[in-house]
Amino acid sequence: MLGKIRLYYYAILFLCVTIIPSAVGARGPVDLSDKSFTPAIQLRDAPAYGAVGHRIGRMVLCICNNGSFGTGFATSGADFFTDEMIPSCEYPKGSNTRYLYAGAFWIGAIVGRDTLVSMAATGWSWGREFSPDIEGIGEIRKKSISGSDPSLLEGAVSEEDYIMVYYDTLTANVDNDWSGRPHVPLNIEVTQRSYAWSYSYAEDFVLFDYTVRNIGRTRLEDVYMGIYVDADVYFGQSSSSGGYRDDICGFVEAFPRYYGGCQYWDTVNIAWIADNDGDPEGGIYTELSVPHVTGTRIVRTPSDELDVSFNWWISNSSSVLDFGPRERPLTGRWEEEFRDFGTGGLGTPMGDANSYYQMRNREFDYDQIYTSSISANDPIWLLPSAELAGDFADGFDTRYLLSFGPFDIDPGERLPLSFAYVAGQDFHQNPANINYLPGQPASFYDNINFDDMALNAAWAGRIYDNPGIDTDGDGYEGKVRLCCDDSLAYSLENIADTIEIEDFNASDCEFIWYEGDGVPDFRGASPPPGPEFWLEPSVGSIHVRINGFRSETTRDVFSRICDFEGYRVYVGLDERESSYSLVASYDREDYNKYVWTGDEYRLLDIPYSIDSLRCLYGASCEDQLFDPMLYSRDNPYTHPLFPDSVFYFVPQDFNVSGEGTGVSLVKTYPNQTYPSSLNPDSANPDELTEDGYFKYFEYEITLDNLLPTISYWVNVTAFDFGSPKAELQSLESAVTLGGKCAYPDRTAGDVLTHDLKVYVYPNPYRGDANYRDAGFEGRTDSDRPNDRVRAINFANLPPKCTIRIYSLDGDLIRELDHDVPVDDPTASHETWNMITRNTQMITSGLYYWTVETPGGETQIGKLVVIM
Repeated sequence: MLGKIRLYYYAILFLCVTIIPSAVGARGPVDLSDKSFTPAIQLRDAPAYGAVGHRIGRMVLCICNNGSFGTGFATSGADFFTDEMIPSCEYPKGSNTRYLYAGAFWIGAIVGRDTLVSMAATGWSWGREFSPDIEGIGEIRKKSISGSDPSLLEGAVSEEDYIMVYYDTLTANVDNDWSGRPHVPLNIEVTQRSYAWSYSYAEDFVLFDYTVRNIGRTRLEDVYMGIYVDADVYFGQSSSSGGYRDDICGFVEAFPRYYGGCQYWDTVNIAWIADNDGDPEGGIYTELSVPHVTGTRIVRTPSDELDVSFNWWISNSSSVLDFGPRERPLTGRWEEEFRDFGTGGLGTPMGDANSYYQMRNREFDYDQIYTSSISANDPIWLLPSAELAGDFADGFDTRYLLSFGPFDIDPGERLPLSFAYVAGQDFHQNPANINYLPGQPASFYDNINFDDMALNAAWAGRIYDNPGIDTDGDGYEGKVRLCCDDSLAYSLENIADTIEIEDFNASDCEFIWYEGDGVPDFRGASPPPGPEFWLEPSVGSIHVRINGFRSETTRDVFSRICDFEGYRVYVGLDERESSYSLVASYDREDYNKYVWTGDEYRLLDIPYSIDSLRCLYGASCEDQLFDPMLYSRDNPYTHPLFPDSVFYFVPQDFNVSGEGTGVSLVKTYPNQTYPSSLNPDSANPDELTEDGYFKYFEYEITLDNLLPTISYWVNVTAFDFGSPKAELQSLESAVTLGGKCAYPDRTAGDVLTHDLKVYVYPNPYRGDANYRDAGFEGRTDSDRPNDRVRAINFANLPPKCTIRIYSLDGDLIRELDHDVPVDDPTASHETWNMITRNTQMITSGLYYWTVETPGGETQIGKLVVIM
C-alpha cells in the first residue's frame, strides 16, 4: 500500500553566510506502505518550521507553516506557542479521535513550455516544496479579538488567528519526483491566515484565507489551485491500528434548509470524508467510535467563472489497488488518450504533469460507495475491477483533491483563495449501516446524516461573506430570497430588482439574504457588545454601576435587529475564564412561541415580550392575568378564532429582571422611559445622568461579604436571544474581555478625604503560612515556584506616591513608583513581589518602609519577614 510518510526536519544550524541549504540527492526506492516511517533530513540553515493548534472551538486542528494542516506532514508535533502536543484533527475536542492525517495546498501552472506543480505534500513522496523563511524571520504569528493584549487585538479577525508565510523557491532538500526529475519551483509566496471561533454556530470549522503572490519574473499561465486531503479516521492518534484503511468520501452540492416556514436549497459544495461505519463497539456508538464527518468547502476563488474538479483516489504500491474514478479515453471532457499516471493503476497521479492533469481534468467523481455500481456500458467512467470494486466501495485508504482554475498570475500579482475545513456531528446514524455496502449504496445513504455538516458549511460561507451586507459601499448587498406566506416565492440577485407579478404584495413576504456582495468580510454573528461599567469599592463590598447603551442599541450583523436579551455579572479571583463565577443575571421578560406545523412544533419567530403577548392573546393589553406559562407542550394554546393555530410558550433565558433573585442586578431608574433621542446632544436633560449617560440604560448591583485584603475581578457580559430562523443560538460577549479589578476596601478618594494611614499586610509575612494555597498570592502563576509569587500588600495609599523598603542598616532594598488615577478602583493599593532591586529574594528580618507623596508628606512603618 502506498502510504504517507511522516517527515520531521531535524535541523542543524551552522554558522554560514548563505541561507540556501545544501542539496539532498535522490533516494533509492523505499516501502511507502509504512505510515510510521520517519526519514531524517539535515539542513544547514533551518527554516522556521512550526505548527500550531486551533483549540478555541469544538474541532482541534493542527496548522503548519509548510502549507499543510494536520500532523501527517508536520515538521513538529508541538505547538509553537504553548509547546503542547497537537492532535491532527480531533473532534469533538477532548475525544482523542483522529479525523485527519493531513491536508495540503497544491498549485500548478504552465511556465514557458514546462508544466510545474508545487505541493505542500503529496502523501506518496518525502519532499516538502514549501518552506517558511529562516528562524528569526519566518515564525508563525498570532492574533485574537478576545483578551486585552493590544498586540494581539490589532488587526484580529477571530478569537484565534494564525498568520504564516511560506515560499516555493528552493530546490535543495526537496526530493526529486518519481521519474528522478529535480523539483522546479514556481517562485511564489503564500500568506496564509486561519481563523477559528468558540461561538456555537462557528465552533465546528476553521476558515483558511490564502494570498498567493508571484515573486518570480515569469508569468504563471493556466494556474490551478487545489486542496488535497487524506483523512484516516479512527480513535486515538496512532496509525498502528490500521484504522485508515476503511474511509469513504464524496461530494455534497446542496442541502435543504428552512427559514421560518420556507424551505430552500442551500448551496454548500463540500467534499467530505468519513469512516465507513463510525467504528461502533458491540453494536452501539461509544466514546471509542468515530461517527462524525469532516470536509472542505471552497468559499473564495480568484474568479467566479472557473472550472472545478473533485477527484478521489486510493494510493497503493500494488497497481491493482491503486485506484480512482477515471473517465474513458476519447469520451471524457478532454477527449484525450488514456493517461498513464506512473503507478500502473488508475489512482495516484505521479509527477508534475500528472498532478497538473488531475487538477485540471474537470471531473466530478462519483461518491466512493457507488464504485461497485459502475457498469461495463457506462458512457463516461472506466469500469473498476470487478473483483475489487466492492472492496473499494465499502472503504479504503482514500484521499481527495478539490481543485479549480485556470487563471494567470503576472509577476508581483496577488490572487486569493479561501476555504473552510468543516466538521459535522452524528454523520452515522445506524451502527449496522455498513451491511448495505457494497451492494445497496442508496440504502446506505438513507442512514447517514449531512444536516450538521451542511449547516456548518453554510455558516462558514456566511462568515466569509456576510449576506445582505454591502461591504465595499457600491450599493450591492448580495442575493436574496422572498419567503411569502410560509413558502419560497422568488430568488433575486438584488433586493432592488423589479418584480412584475400579478397580485404581488411585499408586505406578505420576508427577505432572506442568502449570499453576500462578493467582498470578503470574515466576520461572524457576534453577541451584543459588553456594557460599560464602573467599580466603586468600599470596605467589604464592591458596587457595580452599569450602562448598557451600546449593548441594547447595537444591531446584529445578520438579523439586522437589536437582539439584546440581558446581562450577566461574573466575579473571580483572577481574570482567567475558569476563575469567574456567575453571581447575577438580568434579562428581559420574553417568551419563545413554538408553533405546531402539522408534524412537529417549531420555533419560527424571535421571542415575544410579555406586553406583546398580552395584547395578542390576553383580554386586553392591560391583562395582567394572562400568563404564558399556563400553556405548555402538554397544554398548548389554541386560538379561539383559528383552531388550526396551536402553540405553546417557553421562557427565553430565566426572565429575571428584578428583586428577589439572591444577588440582584436591577435598573437604577426603573421608571425612566425610553430616550426621546439616542443622541445625547439632542436628548432631554432629565433623560441623562450627571456625567451624560442615558438613565434608561443604567443598572446596578452591590457585591457584599468580600474580603478587603483580596483583589476581585469583575466583568459584566451582554447576551442576545439568537435567531431561530437562522438556526443561531444565543450568544454572550466574552467574560475574559474587559474585566476590571478592585479591592473591597477604601478608595484613594477616601484616603485623601479622610487622611487615612497606610498599612501593610501580611505583617509579619510568614514563609510557612501557605498564602499561595489560600489564594492570597500566585493565583495566575501556577507554573512558577513559590519564591517567585510571594506578595506583600500596601493599602490606603494616596493615588500618587513613592514606596521605599529599607534594611535595618538603612540600605535601600526596593523602590516602587505608585501612580494610578484617583478614580481607578486599585488606586489605593500596591503589591511588592518581595524581590530586591538586585533581583534577589529578600531574607528573614526586620525592614522599614516609607511612603512619600509629591507634596513631601512621608509615612514610616515596620515590616517583619519570617522565611
